[in-house]
Amino acid sequence: MEISTENQYNEAFRKIDSLIADNFESSQAKQKEFLEVAKAIQEYEKKYYPILKPETVVEMVELKMYERKITQKQLSVLLDITADKLSQILNGKREPDVTFLKAVYLKLGVDPGFLLRNA
Repeated sequence: MEISTENQYNEAFRKIDSLIADNFESSQAKQKEFLEVAKAIQEYEKKYYPILKPETVVEMVELKMYERKITQKQLSVLLDITADKLSQILNGKREPDVTFLKAVYLKLGVDPGFLLRNA
């Protein structure tokens, strides 16, 4: 199965919903169909809805905030920096310093190589 239009994409989701409602796990044929439709949806999304990887430290920090569902204020507490300093860094008014980068590495688990390449 291949999805090439938005209408086919939406129809595939309706098919997934139908298979779930029909207890697809009760039949090997339905399981196979479910996996086929799910794979087609995944391929369509890779092509038309790609998730872009962060290219800057700020983008990475914003991604980590989104993943953790935290605010700038909560992040400033986590990183042990002032909310003002964090705001300035995120808005491009201040360059990330070593203290900030070290906190991002230690508290958010951002790869140090990424930080060095993009700081």
